[in-house]
Amino acid sequence: MSVTRRTAVADWACGVLYLFLVLVLLTAAPRASGVLNAVGCLLAASLLAGVVRRRPAAALALTLVGATAVVVLPHRPTAIALTLQGQAPFVSFVAADLALGCIVATRTRRAALAAVVPAFTVQLLVISVFSHGDFLVLNGVIGLLALIASCVVGLLFRERREHAVALRAQEVAEAVTAERLRIARELHDMVAHSIGIVTIQAGVAGRVIDTQPGAAREALRAIEDTSRQTLSGLRRTLVALRRADPDTTAVEGPAGTREDSLAPAPGLADLARLAAATADAGVRVEVHVGGKQRPLPAELDLAAYRIVQEALTNVVRHAGTGDCRVAVDYGDEELTVEVVDDGRGATGPGPGHGFGIIGMRERAGLLHGRLSAGPRPEGGFRVVALLPLPESVAAGAETR
Repeated sequence: MSVTRRTAVADWACGVLYLFLVLVLLTAAPRASGVLNAVGCLLAASLLAGVVRRRPAAALALTLVGATAVVVLPHRPTAIALTLQGQAPFVSFVAADLALGCIVATRTRRAALAAVVPAFTVQLLVISVFSHGDFLVLNGVIGLLALIASCVVGLLFRERREHAVALRAQEVAEAVTAERLRIARELHDMVAHSIGIVTIQAGVAGRVIDTQPGAAREALRAIEDTSRQTLSGLRRTLVALRRADPDTTAVEGPAGTREDSLAPAPGLADLARLAAATADAGVRVEVHVGGKQRPLPAELDLAAYRIVQEALTNVVRHAGTGDCRVAVDYGDEELTVEVVDDGRGATGPGPGHGFGIIGMRERAGLLHGRLSAGPRPEGGFRVVALLPLPESVAAGAETR
């Protein structure tokens, strides 16, 4: 027997047992007070706890039948219970109100309205027919307030659940957007730098191929090296996107070779190679490292490297100068990255001023850092990123 079928059988068994216990309660003790009958009916309704979660409409129908039976079936109250008889039997409708609140909280608004109408009608009829004298208005008001309270609590639970679902959907959407922006930054910083170098080297090779074959060969070699590095970075990025496949540990390289997909991402330790590649593109880079060098978290190391890479790309493509300076300072509480050139500075909006600076600011912002980029008063352009160091790295620096 399947789980669903066993659950359905258990629900029906609990419903039948509930009605049976209500009948036994009313027939075995016909002279019991209304208080005992109502309390016994409520205790028997605990059998419907699972039914309320899975089939609240069926639970509502059963509790309405049980509560109505407690009020309607003939019994002779004792003299002591005569005073309590006016109100006590109607307490059994509390179980029906709880089931109604569950329907309002978990079902559609149409289903909730369809459940409120019969619940209100049954309680109104029973109270109006079987209440007498001063108890008629009192029982009617109490019953109406209990029904309204159950609906209000159900609506509150519904709104809370819908709000949680909306927050979860918003978190998922924000996570997807953040991942898309991260991939866009990686591709932009990686490809823009490499394509800029390849473009310049290709132009050099085209101009000197007839007069200076050696220089043309050097330019082509630089193009080949840069293209290989870019291809490796693209493969690493694509494999990271497919990391959901546990078997994806390596990718096919040129000529059928295998390349490790878990190759480390670039960091500040690769600044010398980055400076050499930029020098091949015609811009000499002076790298100065200050402070006590120490291992950095991977995301911080990668962000600092990408900021330098994008700044150098802008120097190669837009500065119109042959020199620039890169300074990296390992402070006690933050890492400072500065790229300065003596070129013509910013020339205004254009293709070269699209997403590069935006990407650098996003990288710094994700690490709770700050980035400033703009022309210098004395000429040229300056990019400065201040990236806070984690407490563990800063504490290690203070200890040393």
